[in-house]
Amino acid sequence: MTENDLIKRAKRGDKEATARLVSQYSERIYNLALRILRNKEDAEDILQETFLTVLRKLETFDGRSNFFTWIYRIATNASLMKLRKKKLLFTELPDNPDLGYTPGDRMLVDWSQDPSLNVQNKEIKKILDGAINELSDIYRSVFILRDIEQLSIIETSQILNLSEENVKIRLRRARLFLRDKISKQFEENPVKK
Repeated sequence: MTENDLIKRAKRGDKEATARLVSQYSERIYNLALRILRNKEDAEDILQETFLTVLRKLETFDGRSNFFTWIYRIATNASLMKLRKKKLLFTELPDNPDLGYTPGDRMLVDWSQDPSLNVQNKEIKKILDGAINELSDIYRSVFILRDIEQLSIIETSQILNLSEENVKIRLRRARLFLRDKISKQFEENPVKK
């Protein structure tokens, strides 16, 4: 049975079709929410909230977009709303498209070729997670959808209701911010060989 068949059956109230749709997307929705919120209980809440919204609004899904994009948009919006409600503090990036960086502003540490880093994957992941947590939610959501979830620019723009150009700009800003944060961390704590 195709996804379109499942959707049509779920719209008619078929509980088995609805359960299959929920099962098909639960893990990805939970992981998306967990990446955005960094809290298991909050991610579980968003998973539940997302599917309640999907069930409530399934009749409004008209198939103009991909079902996956539609459900991801619901989950992303719910996650971002939860962040706003919690009023988490994020480091805001300047509105300057190039962040005021010029090639001579600071020397970045090239840590990507250091073989000893393979041993320190957990430490690197912790540093990266910390840097991602410092991103403003507008940049974090684009980074997570694009670079972690590996969605296309088009899918990301549809989910976040942004232009493709705006997705590219926010992604660039997020990557520059993360590069800077990670480089600073390695400058402060050089890898011992």
